[in-house]
Amino acid sequence: MSLLLHAEGLVAGWQGPATPSLDLQVAAGEIVGLAGPNGVGKTTLLAAIAGRAQVFAGRLTIAAGVRLALQTQEVPPVAGLPLAGRELLALTGATAEGLPPWLAERLDCRLDRLSGGQRHYLTLWAVLAAPAELILLDEPTNNLDAAGGVHLSQTLRQRAATGAGILVVSHDAEFVAAVCQRTLVLEAHDVV
Repeated sequence: MSLLLHAEGLVAGWQGPATPSLDLQVAAGEIVGLAGPNGVGKTTLLAAIAGRAQVFAGRLTIAAGVRLALQTQEVPPVAGLPLAGRELLALTGATAEGLPPWLAERLDCRLDRLSGGQRHYLTLWAVLAAPAELILLDEPTNNLDAAGGVHLSQTLRQRAATGAGILVVSHDAEFVAAVCQRTLVLEAHDVV
């Protein structure tokens, strides 16, 4: 397996350091979980890997040519925006192939006409099915019903089987245990 992401002593934050030092590797075909209490810096670490937050210490290496896809907890405002699900997928280069039937039949609906759960899964799918080798997911099971959670688990395994490396931040311990090959648990810390 080729290494897609390698972090040594990575400390990240926004205006200042906000995370503990982290050593992390994600290889092609691997699903890695990142767990820990609220406020420990899991989301900030994902943001640093995606180039959105600052790296204050350590080393972060993403293999050359690796395309990255990031799903965040932020929900973009869609009220009044005449954007359909199919158009959202086109924006990320994602395919609709593999979408569950309960969502595939709604692709031509405007995003502001979908339920919160449908919109969440569609925006998650826009990341999962995008042409990327490294996928970063931040609390992907939020707002999903049981069927969505099962479909997400299957999709993650399929993406990993095709060579994608996936890093998942989640408080859903059952989901992490079922899907991830290994999990790193961040502990509360004092940032100097």
